Amino acid sequence: MSAVMQQESARAPLLSIRGVKTYYGNIIALKGVDIDVNEGEIVTLIGANGAGKSTLMMTIFGSPRAREGTITYAGRDITRLPTHEIARLNIAQSPEGRRIFPRMTVYENLQMGAAINQFAHFDADLERVTVMFPRLKERLHQRGGTLSGGEQQMLAIARALMSRPKLLLLDEPSLGLAPLVVKQIFDVIRELNRKDGMTVFLVEQNAYHALKLAHRAYVMVTGAITLSGSGRELLENPQVQAAYLEGGR
Repeated sequence: MSAVMQQESARAPLLSIRGVKTYYGNIIALKGVDIDVNEGEIVTLIGANGAGKSTLMMTIFGSPRAREGTITYAGRDITRLPTHEIARLNIAQSPEGRRIFPRMTVYENLQMGAAINQFAHFDADLERVTVMFPRLKERLHQRGGTLSGGEQQMLAIARALMSRPKLLLLDEPSLGLAPLVVKQIFDVIRELNRKDGMTVFLVEQNAYHALKLAHRAYVMVTGAITLSGSGRELLENPQVQAAYLEGGR
């Protein structure tokens, strides 16, 4: 175990996933996954398309439900909690494919994110996310479905931030986006962590950008964790370079 991993393992994780197995019918999608996300970290999970990364994200939120193993958040077992109760525990998710409300305006989408904490800080949070994503401020009264792909991704992240999460789960935030938009989104993730101390668990196919950003990282292959280490260690790992980085920058 590296010095970085030893140091991090001494801290109690904010999110701890132990021995999680998830099935679709009789087909096993997650094969005993172990992952820790410590408070104040950016942790990334990389892997090929179909490796089970998005299934893990959905399993954390209880849909699908883990058939075996445990998921704990801030010391509380959330493995069997209903999804709506998990969402009230200061965990927010920006899912793969954005999944905004296309017929609602940008403003209404942001209201949906704020509803989880009863609009307690709505005006301040609206100002915060529109400073973060100025494009959204220009389009507050435009329907979500008419935004570009990059703008929809900004909206999905901003909607998640409106609940003031302690833990932000991001599933493929760069998928299908132009390089300049990808850079903007990764810059926002970095600033959320650096300035606000937000804990981020990031699932990404763009391994190069994700590993550069991450404090620690895991590699998933066909539903199992095969490698872990600091972001830098995995960037320099020949296996990771050959499988995920060659020509992928």
